[in-house]
Parts: sequence; structure tokens; C-alpha cells
Amino acid sequence: MSAPETFVFLSHGLESGPGSTKIQALKTVAESFAGVHAEAIDHRSTKDPAQRLGQMRDAMAAAGADPARTILAGSSMGGWVCAQTSADTPVLGCFLLAPALALPDYPQSRPRIQARHTQIIHGWQDDVVPPMPVIELAQAQNLPILLLPDNHRLEHSVSRVADEFRAFLMNTGLNPRHH
Repeated sequence: MSAPETFVFLSHGLESGPGSTKIQALKTVAESFAGVHAEAIDHRSTKDPAQRLGQMRDAMAAAGADPARTILAGSSMGGWVCAQTSADTPVLGCFLLAPALALPDYPQSRPRIQARHTQIIHGWQDDVVPPMPVIELAQAQNLPILLLPDNHRLEHSVSRVADEFRAFLMNTGLNPRHH
């Protein structure tokens, strides 16, 4: 009997797309685990956070994903989408890269992240989403945060981010495929 499928939904940032370097690196890592279905959601049709939130919910529903076996991973606005989705529907994991949290102009910019496992990775030199409010949100919710010497895109840290995601998935109980 095979283990129930685990779903990994990947949510890209505002100016990015499902084929971005980071999202594809995370998707490759997720697909290296047994029983994982990974899907990079295409949010390019809208810049509206509420519509992107709806796209995430629709993707989860269409896949028949059990929230208890669902991992959300997102970058920037995609990180906000994942965090807000978990606030409404507790999930197994939230892996957030430079998440657009604690921003003054965002609706519900401080969602209560509800995931059994959470990891935030942020760049010290992020000039799009300042690190301090995200650090404060992580502290208030007692969430792990890793700060790297990088910018908002974390472009100099893609391999480190992929390694962290691999460790994160193993920590949720997933097993890498054996070749």
C-alpha cells in the first residue's frame, strides 16, 4: 500500500512566473521526494493579492489536496499567498521566501500562519520587503527564520534555498526517492 499523496503548491512573486529560477528549483526538489505531486501555479493573469489567493484555493480544490498533506511554498507575494492560505486552512507546511508580510499597503499583511512546519528565508539586503517587520512577525508567531546575505530575489542563494527546502521536506516526514 502506497502512502497518500503529498501536494506541494508553489506560488511565484508579483513580477515573476511559474518558470522562475527559484520556483523551478523548489519544484525539482519537491519532485525528488516519493509520493509528491508538485504544481507551480501561474498567477501572471492578475497582480491582485485576493485573486491570487483564490487561484491557490482553486488549485488545491482541483487537485483534491488534503490540507494535512499539503505544503505551500512561495516567494514574495507568493509567500503572502501561502501564509494567508495557511491562516484560513491549516496545512502541513509553509516555506516562505522573502514573503510580502507586514507591509503597510497589503490586505491582511500579518496573517496568522497555521502550518505544522514553517520556514521563512529572507535576505538582509531586501529593499522590496524590509526584513525587520518580517523578523518581528516571525518572533510574534514563534516561527523559524533564516536570514541570508542576499537581496529580495535571493538570486545568490538559490542552491542554499534548495538545500533548505530539501531539509524542510524531510522534516515534514517526506522521504526522498531512491534511485
